[in-house]
Amino acid sequence: MNSAIARAHQHVAGARRDGHLQKEPSSAPSTPAPCARTTSSGCCRATGARPLGDAIAHYGRISKTLHILRLADEPGYRRWIKVQANLQEGRHALARKIFHGKQGQLYHRYQDGMEDRLGALGLVLNALVLFNTRYMDAAVNQLRANGFNVRDEDVARLSPFVRHHINMLGRYSFQLPELPGGLRPLCDKDATDDE
Repeated sequence: MNSAIARAHQHVAGARRDGHLQKEPSSAPSTPAPCARTTSSGCCRATGARPLGDAIAHYGRISKTLHILRLADEPGYRRWIKVQANLQEGRHALARKIFHGKQGQLYHRYQDGMEDRLGALGLVLNALVLFNTRYMDAAVNQLRANGFNVRDEDVARLSPFVRHHINMLGRYSFQLPELPGGLRPLCDKDATDDE
């Protein structure tokens, strides 16, 4: 990163040397400069000289260019970016399913009410992710205990954002049942619906 900063400084110095970022000539009239009573940022805007701002902008372009080049050159990096994007999309899809009332839009005239609803949405979303994670872990452990070959690569691809088994409509009970081990019994894939 230090070499990128050094290149940005060299670029700004070269632009000043080539005349792109020239300072005001020293033979200026003796009247005060138009920015004499303004802030330093206002002065820079009036004269057009912003070497620090230009250096920061060039540094940002360098980082963005390096990211794009790495994305084009490294297949592993592309896969990692896609995995991260898919995780975010899964989380957003689960949040949309949870927040189904009023077409997923907030209607409040005041910001506190919106923040309360968003906070509640985040709480429910995190509770569902925890629920899914605990039951997926229990299912994987049961499969391994039953002698199934469950590969770690397959487990790594599981997502806690699955939502097809969650009933968003209907009646909700907030009474905690007495569950042995804290979890409901897992469904048997060979069992019929009548059992």
